[in-house]
Parts: sequence; C-alpha cells; structure tokens
Amino acid sequence: MRTLLIALLAAVTCSAADNPELVRISAADDARVSAMKARDGAKLSAYLSEDLHYAHSNAMVDTKASFLDLITSGKAKYLRLDYVKRDFTFPTPGMATMTGFFDVKAIINESTTETRICFLGVWRQEKGEWKLLAWQTCKVPPAAK
Repeated sequence: MRTLLIALLAAVTCSAADNPELVRISAADDARVSAMKARDGAKLSAYLSEDLHYAHSNAMVDTKASFLDLITSGKAKYLRLDYVKRDFTFPTPGMATMTGFFDVKAIINESTTETRICFLGVWRQEKGEWKLLAWQTCKVPPAAK
C-alpha cells in the first residue's frame, strides 16, 4: 500500500490537453457510474476488469461477479452519485489511478444512506479499453457542528 501511495504522489495529474487518454478514461468512468445507477449489468460489465477487487466503505469486498449481482439484483440501488472531486494520474503506461470524493445516496438492503465518500480507483487498459481493476472507499465523517 505504501508503494502505491508513493506512486500516486509521484505521478503527475493530467489534463485533457496533456493526455488524450484522460478523455477516454473519464468517459469510461462516467459510463460505469451511469450503468450502476441504471442497474444495467451488461453495460456495467463492459467497464469492469475480470480481476475486479471492489471494496465498499462498509468493508464488504466484491469480485466482478458479486458486484454485478449486487447491482442488478437491486440489493444496492445508487440513486445519486455526484463527484465533488475526481482526479486521474497515469503512473505507468496502461494504468491509471483515480482519486477524489463523491456524494452518494443509495439504498443498500432496503436501508437508505446518504454520505460523502473518499475513493481510490485503479484502472487498467485491457485489449485497448479502460477497465476498473480496483476500488477502495471510506466514508468521510460529517463536519462537526
């Protein structure tokens, strides 16, 4: 984990003018989020690596198959997932990291939750397409009043 954090700090955050892959990976992530909200397993599957490791903020971990089941079965319904901040870095060819925060409203096992989430995503190019390889999140505590 320490090596990954060092790589993140060393990598340069890119703009679309610096790296045309930023446009492609941003579009892939936007399509992934849209498919999650729509509970469209076929579309969502297209943006997930077969090697997916998806760690939720509640410490549950999914594979590609179990994550697709979670979304398509309705056990998890994402009503809102709005990025507050989303940055990509390209530490090595064919790999990208995505970090930031998003606000989410979801129904998980019939219980509604609304919170801010901090995330780290790892994308990998597979056969020329960007696929989400790993996802790690944690809840951001509400600001003290």
